[in-house]
Amino acid sequence: MATEIADGVWRFDCRGVNAYLVFDDVPTLVDAGTPWDEETIRRGLDEAGVGVSGIGRVLITHYDLDHVGTLAALASDLDAPVYAYGFDAQLLRGARRPPFRNHKGLIQRLGGRLTERADLDVVGVRDGEAIGSFTAYHTPGHTPGHVAYVSEELGVGLLGDLVSESDGELSPSGWLISYDTDAVATSVRGLAARAPPFEVACVGHGDPLASGGSEALAALSARVG
Repeated sequence: MATEIADGVWRFDCRGVNAYLVFDDVPTLVDAGTPWDEETIRRGLDEAGVGVSGIGRVLITHYDLDHVGTLAALASDLDAPVYAYGFDAQLLRGARRPPFRNHKGLIQRLGGRLTERADLDVVGVRDGEAIGSFTAYHTPGHTPGHVAYVSEELGVGLLGDLVSESDGELSPSGWLISYDTDAVATSVRGLAARAPPFEVACVGHGDPLASGGSEALAALSARVG
């Protein structure tokens, strides 16, 4: 199901995870659901009036089965760069494998067996880099290369799995699904301190916040501090 949660911001409700479309300087797909969400994303893009071929860029918050799963299925119609950070960009390119000695890395290895590598141009992101109206913020912990994107101009924060939402509040990524929960807490505090104010908080899991996004992040920062 596709829902416009704010002006120019669409949520695609995939299998237990969210992907998003943001109308920035170019239509921007944010994350890409599980390998079984191709129809949901294609239909959502059509409903938003874009279609896969109309996507100008893809922003990946991190490499996980449920965030990069449809890229390979979309690749035949997708002519756009895919942005990802550091180690996660290497995983997306197939240049590295997750470490099996970390419990989350082992989960990623197992998930990788179900994830086909997409033949797309993967562009490495730098911390503080501007991509359209968004600024990239390295927020490791959930994964080593997790990155959040915040647009002051649009008032939108793309938070990935750094946090999740429940009952209108944000919570940090938990132990089972994180490489390092201490790093998660540090990243939450760092993002709250560095990022400009934003209203819309787009999260990977739970419902996105249509307003009060940076305030919710600041409240979480105080709790984990």
